[in-house]
Amino acid sequence: MHSVAEIERNNKGFGGCLGANWVQEMGKRTPKGAVAIASRDGWLQLRWRYQGKRYYLSLGLPDDAINRIAAQRRVDTIRLDMVSGNFDPTLVKYQGGSRPVAGQNLGAVALFEQFTEGKAKRLEVATLQKYAALTTWLREHFGDRPATDKDADRFIDWLLENLAPVTVQDRLSLLKAAWIWGLAQGLVTGNPWADLKVRKPPKQRPKAFTGDEVQAILKGFEGSRYYRHYYDFVRFRLNTGCRTGEAIALRWRHLNEDCTVIWIGEAMTKGVVKAPKTGKAREVRLGAKLAEMLQNRMTEDVEPDDLVFPAPRGGSLDEKNFAVRAWSKILEAAEIPYRKPYNTRHTFVSHCLERGMNPVEVAAITGHDVRTLYRDYAGLIKSHPQTPDLF
Repeated sequence: MHSVAEIERNNKGFGGCLGANWVQEMGKRTPKGAVAIASRDGWLQLRWRYQGKRYYLSLGLPDDAINRIAAQRRVDTIRLDMVSGNFDPTLVKYQGGSRPVAGQNLGAVALFEQFTEGKAKRLEVATLQKYAALTTWLREHFGDRPATDKDADRFIDWLLENLAPVTVQDRLSLLKAAWIWGLAQGLVTGNPWADLKVRKPPKQRPKAFTGDEVQAILKGFEGSRYYRHYYDFVRFRLNTGCRTGEAIALRWRHLNEDCTVIWIGEAMTKGVVKAPKTGKAREVRLGAKLAEMLQNRMTEDVEPDDLVFPAPRGGSLDEKNFAVRAWSKILEAAEIPYRKPYNTRHTFVSHCLERGMNPVEVAAITGHDVRTLYRDYAGLIKSHPQTPDLF
């Protein structure tokens, strides 16, 4: 069982959606006759007594903040049934949620919560937080009502008033998937999200850093009293175009002995290691100057599992902290219009293509899908067909 402090920290991470009373209740010893939420080997279980008999119900959910929300809903149902005399001693009613009557639809919130429960075992904490936030939006708009075609359309319009179009598109994709699952489970009779679309306004790609701006950035880091530590990290990103998480996750065992070849097959976000964005690993051969830089970083006592670019005080770099403190300060001092650190990737690709490098080779280095690279950088690809001046 989590401590009150742990539960409160998790609660804050989910926007306080657990409720203060629930947090306090979980920190106390469960009164006799109540339904207790327990953790057994990291998995949630409900325990209670009713009419002199002891009951146990394993939920099949790992113990985390999101799943405790789901567990609490089961607790409330069981308590209500015991008080009203509708308790199901077979426990079938409490194992997976009830199905709607034929021809009816489960409420929008209830359906999405059941969908989340089924996905919880395979999702990362950050993704579950996104699911929890969407549940809050659904609850505020729908209450206990099912989602009709008209109501679903209004919900998306409402989201667009509060969230960026790209975010709403992502949430709409989740809703479509949830209702497809609901149809297969017999929980709903239709998918009101199926034909909805979010029109995203065209967005101009941030300008790549010019050669002079790149040199000013590197000079700024190299000469900085406070941010010199990040010089090699920034230089590496500008010269490889790798994604932020890939650079943060790079370990010495991912390099060969003379640092001329690196293997990129992991990415790190908020200290959590996962596969790269495309799910595919790649090997990249480095230029002589970059290999020399890495060789100089490799001390005699370095361990294979040590990070190549650790934080100043050890551990993994914090992307947000780096952007807010180091990156923004260096650009401001160099009088360079702000672009996110991720723009180092765009800068690498742009300069490679402008020099006439084969787009397929560039994609192999950066891990881009070749078709995406041709689509996004068509104007910079020198081998791209050009109409002749015939007349």
